[in-house]
Amino acid sequence: MNTDLHDDIPAQVEQILNETTKPLPESTIRAYLEGFVDRRLDFLSLVTEHGSPLYVFDEAALRERARTFHRAFERLLPRVSCYFAMKSNNHPLVSGTLLTENFGLDVSSGVELQAALAAGADKIIFSGPGKTLPELSLAVENAGRVTVLIDSFGELERLAELVRSRSTRIRAGVRITPPSSEWRKFGIPLYRLCQFWQRAGQLEFVNLCGLQFHTSWNHGPAAQIATIKAIGREIQPWPRSMRSQIEFLDIGGGFWPDQGEWLLNAATPKGRLLSILNGTDEQNRQRTFIAAEPIEVFAEQLARCLSEHILSTGACEICLEPGRWICNNAMHLLLTVVDKKEDDLVIVDAGINAVGWERFESDYVPLVNLSRPAIKEIPCQVLGSLCTPHDVWGQACWGENVLPGDVLLVPDQGAYTYSLRQEFIKSVPSVVSLEP
Repeated sequence: MNTDLHDDIPAQVEQILNETTKPLPESTIRAYLEGFVDRRLDFLSLVTEHGSPLYVFDEAALRERARTFHRAFERLLPRVSCYFAMKSNNHPLVSGTLLTENFGLDVSSGVELQAALAAGADKIIFSGPGKTLPELSLAVENAGRVTVLIDSFGELERLAELVRSRSTRIRAGVRITPPSSEWRKFGIPLYRLCQFWQRAGQLEFVNLCGLQFHTSWNHGPAAQIATIKAIGREIQPWPRSMRSQIEFLDIGGGFWPDQGEWLLNAATPKGRLLSILNGTDEQNRQRTFIAAEPIEVFAEQLARCLSEHILSTGACEICLEPGRWICNNAMHLLLTVVDKKEDDLVIVDAGINAVGWERFESDYVPLVNLSRPAIKEIPCQVLGSLCTPHDVWGQACWGENVLPGDVLLVPDQGAYTYSLRQEFIKSVPSVVSLEP
């Protein structure tokens, strides 16, 4: 046993217990819900026509987010391209809509690449580790539409052999592991970039012309800025002939929506520890949040950093891969109460297989009773109809009451829910469109 580590446990516990979290103000929740209550009749009409549970595609919200994102960066950088990360929502309506908003598509597998090609995308970036030969072959077959973001030295050699055997030239970039990241799974270390670039230069059919990195859960641009600076320091000593080959820098996605991250205390280190010590989760039902910067702040700070550390060494296109920020508001879920077992316990007609994981044991999403609307919260466990105790939608509901037959709204479920849905015990909900 490491006695030093063991002796330090009380101090670590005290530090966690002394951590302060920001409570999520009820006024913030109320303001957020008002717009959904105003549109309640539109949602209820969909249930009348199609039944429930339902995913509701909100095209107007998606287009507004896409245009806002574009505007934020285009006004500050000379050349910008945006690619929607399909993994965040793989419904064809989402990708198809964004293609008409001048987005390309960012794919992470052969399945997603096939979907992007079928959608008619002519600007596709293919990222992700462990690309198989059939996946790389599909990219090479569509070399005029696909840029491969190479993830390792081995992948470079496999791709080079593939294009050499077919005498096909392909455009490529290389993914860099951010210096601060523990996710060694993705990309190559920055200190090996020069070696990678020189090796690619020896391969006739691989047009290596770009760099890419990705940091996740960006509530602000600090991690992205640190990586941009590190890349700038790395390439600054390169000969001009090498730097001039860099046609694009892809700074990835991971932008958090500006409403911030809404969590139950159970999702915080302090909440988990209190649950162990007290044997109760009552306090963990309280809500906290992590603030996020507006996208305009991201754009301003990133543009300033890029201008100083990258664009000053040579002109190149800046690419971005937003996913969650773009599609978070693009889908909502509608559920119907099928049973009221107690005054404070109801069962709805959908299980969390509709979102693919036990999201609502950690994330806070306010449930709205559209049938009995009121901007007030009543304690009520809302549970799904799966045979698992983790089938939880929430611990409260906003409305006058909750009764069988009532329609509940789970708002803003466009990111990492539809794509993660799964056939487990029950079928997944259908998708319908909300008229503008």
